[in-house]
Amino acid sequence: MSAGLLLVQTLDGVQLGLLLFLIAAGLTLVFGVMDVVNLAHGVQYMLGAYAAVACAGWTGSFWAALPLAAAASLALGAVLQRLVFRRLVGAGHLDQVLATFGLILLAEEGVRMVFGPAPLSLAMPPALAGTVPLFGGLRYPVYRLAVVAAALAVAALLWLAIEHTRTGMRLRAGASNAPILAALGVDVGRLFALVLAAGAMLAGFAGAIAAPIVAIEPGMGGSVLILAFVVVVLGGPGSARGAFLAALLVGLTDTLGRGLLDAALRVALDPSAARMAGPALASMLIYLLMAAVLAFRPAGLLPARGRR
Repeated sequence: MSAGLLLVQTLDGVQLGLLLFLIAAGLTLVFGVMDVVNLAHGVQYMLGAYAAVACAGWTGSFWAALPLAAAASLALGAVLQRLVFRRLVGAGHLDQVLATFGLILLAEEGVRMVFGPAPLSLAMPPALAGTVPLFGGLRYPVYRLAVVAAALAVAALLWLAIEHTRTGMRLRAGASNAPILAALGVDVGRLFALVLAAGAMLAGFAGAIAAPIVAIEPGMGGSVLILAFVVVVLGGPGSARGAFLAALLVGLTDTLGRGLLDAALRVALDPSAARMAGPALASMLIYLLMAAVLAFRPAGLLPARGRR
């Protein structure tokens, strides 16, 4: 593999990892603070992408569609918390799984009725539609670099909010021991509502910025939800820092692993056999990584304080 191609795949891995972080950050906080298994979190990613398409068509502007899609995701998260999730706090995990799986079915059928079953696309803004040169004669899309920059900016703001605000202090305390936090007089119900709405907004924003580079279709949240749960387990439930590190590891393992594994198989096998075996083996790499990490750190890479 050439150095230029390695750089391209590394950038792709970082981009995937940062998108996964935006999705997994809300998921890990919801699980760590509320102890709620939210299978419907991937739906927020899907709905964010559809909201971006709808808002871009309504306003005629990609730049207006991004904040509108994030605001819509925030509002939907607040509504779902009020109607569904506040009733699931303290319930058994089986009840939570069944209820949130029902939300997945409802949301996917809803978008099919409104937008149809065919995949949609969102045109990227002309200012970000070009490419930048890399060494080796390769070029890389400007929009993907913009996605990396936007996700890093949101991650920095989230870190500041969690580490340097009173609400963030309460979130960290809730991730460590929510009952003690409630006993100290903190309105845990209000904190739960904030966590769920903010997590939905992050996932919706991830869907909105990914909309120009992915196929927007019902069910698109399923694959990212699985990867997001891997990130949560690897990083440690309730730990945003752990989710950031784990998301980058998962993104780089997925993209670099596929390229390096394909090159290695071509040395030992003929090209047709390598093409058949490569994708099947590459899909296992992330789960092998998770098993290896959990064998040495069962609580995750950077677990929330009090969960070690």
